[in-house]
Amino acid sequence: MTGINADQRWSESMPAAYEQYLVPVIFRPFAEDLTARAASLHPRRILELAAGTGVLTSHLLASVPLAEVTATDLNDAMVALGTTRAPGAVWRQADAQRLPFPDGAFDLVVCQFGVMFFPDRVAAFTEVRRVLAPGGRFLFNTWGPLAKHTFEVALQAGLERAFPVDPPRFFPTVPHGYADPAVVTADLAAAGFTVEEGQELTLEGRAASTADLATGYLTGTPVRAVVEERGGEPDVRAIVVEEMTTRLGPGPVTAPMTAFVFRAAV
Repeated sequence: MTGINADQRWSESMPAAYEQYLVPVIFRPFAEDLTARAASLHPRRILELAAGTGVLTSHLLASVPLAEVTATDLNDAMVALGTTRAPGAVWRQADAQRLPFPDGAFDLVVCQFGVMFFPDRVAAFTEVRRVLAPGGRFLFNTWGPLAKHTFEVALQAGLERAFPVDPPRFFPTVPHGYADPAVVTADLAAAGFTVEEGQELTLEGRAASTADLATGYLTGTPVRAVVEERGGEPDVRAIVVEEMTTRLGPGPVTAPMTAFVFRAAV
């Protein structure tokens, strides 16, 4: 499960676990930051890519109430749940590399922790540029190195204990696999963007317990498929919870998470 296609498999039940256990801890703090940055641009037509279950979407609807928000995701299961979580947006299933929108249709495109999943990032960024009006902005974030995300360092250590031979590499290679700002900046330039800002940002996540976190990661992300394929789910969960608790404490637990935020202009 190291290839991008396998890593993008989302079953119908995964988004619910993702929303319950991971969104409040991992994604909401950064959604609040990205929303403030978006609102300062006073957009009227917003396109969100890889919207997931709609945490950023909900914040945008509340903070930029006059804007028309179109939220998209590649995965139908995410779109289905996101529609119920942020019904004020127009939701569509869409591939970021082949956006079903006309040229110049938006003045802001946003994406929270989604660009890492694009198989051809320059192609996706080129599509973003196409659907932006002159003077439009592309605002997004991407995770920093795995070593700077304390929750996921502990998670990966647990997975490596549970699978000492060929442990799952989803987190180091996909969510944290686009963590070089120079590479991101070069990809944006190749797509015709001017990079206005690239900032490292560290925020704190707050989890009720390491057991909840482990449940979220093991059932609400593509790692779930690896665990199910190899069998032994209860034993794997017990090992991961034990390792995360050893490193983080039982909870409540607070830990730093580092990302990069980019703003690019057409």
